[in-house]
Amino acid sequence: MKQLTVGPVIHKFPTVAEFAEEFNLGSDDLLVTMDVMHDTFFAGVTNGAHVITVDKYGSQEPTDEMIDALIADASKFKYSRIIAVGGGAVMDMSKIVAVAGGDGIDDVIDHLADHHRKVRLVLVPTTCGTGSEVTEIAAVNRTRLGCKAGIAGPEMFADDAVLIPELLTGLPDHVFATSSMDALVHSVESALSPNATPYTKMFSYKAIEMIVGGYQKVTEAGEAGSAERRAKRNELMDDFLIASDFAGIAFDTAGCAAVHALSYQLGGKYHVPHGESNYAMFTGVLRNYMEIKSDGEIATLNAFLAKILGCDTAVVYDRLEELINKLLPKKALHEYGVTREDLPEFAERVMATQERLMRNNFVPLDYDRVLKIFTELY
Repeated sequence: MKQLTVGPVIHKFPTVAEFAEEFNLGSDDLLVTMDVMHDTFFAGVTNGAHVITVDKYGSQEPTDEMIDALIADASKFKYSRIIAVGGGAVMDMSKIVAVAGGDGIDDVIDHLADHHRKVRLVLVPTTCGTGSEVTEIAAVNRTRLGCKAGIAGPEMFADDAVLIPELLTGLPDHVFATSSMDALVHSVESALSPNATPYTKMFSYKAIEMIVGGYQKVTEAGEAGSAERRAKRNELMDDFLIASDFAGIAFDTAGCAAVHALSYQLGGKYHVPHGESNYAMFTGVLRNYMEIKSDGEIATLNAFLAKILGCDTAVVYDRLEELINKLLPKKALHEYGVTREDLPEFAERVMATQERLMRNNFVPLDYDRVLKIFTELY
């Protein structure tokens, strides 16, 4: 059994200028980023690199149409290295462009094993949650098929993952909360996965400790939206970036599971940000696991969380939600526009399209149990 894979070389620089100098940005590079990142941090250091800013493709999570447009635009340039600077959407799209070699997204997904990357790939996160910079996975909303899916393969690993805390200092509060929540779910699901190993658990549990402990420090620093809270968050950004990488390293081997599988339905139809849709499902899935099997790794996880939160294991999910709600208030599914008629359709889609994730569940979940979770969260 595979114990652990760490795909890219991981680097860390205090500033963009130091990164640009050491990586020798130039005319043989394609920089894929957002307008604000380019204008704020990279405009003076690209040294002739070709630039594509993704804002024109839309602000939602990556779709097949967005990726096809990016592949077409990238084909206009000659380059030997893609440097992607952005959140999960930018990094995931750039992974696919690097592998595609000019082919369309559907061909890449359907024949991924036939595609071999010919350009180097450098991934630089501007949020602290997806962990995409260290994984071989990309998530795509396949609008032509009406579903969201993850694709994975070793060709999608970056050559280099680069952490630059400076890029995250202006992160909006909601983006910080949703992205770090994604990392927390990655770490919890990978800890509970039947594919977890002693190596992945080491990364999973350390990420949990850093994220939950970081949440405590941030929320204790001041009221929501306050300068004091933001200053504490920025002070801890290095930790959150590392925790996101730890979680990514863990789930790339151990896998994510039902929280992600269920959240894809909310994100795919109602375009809820990924970390927020994960939070909508998070403790609901854990409580249902506990109804089926309350011992084993989930008992270890609950005891670990209870120690951090200073509470009894019987109320650990309540206390965890109380903490997270100070950063990202939890909503019922109907508050996003979900209808009761959506629930069986969502459950059917989970069972039909998310087997890759559902096989990583702590315990098996059938259609009736998945529908029960959606109904309880409605």
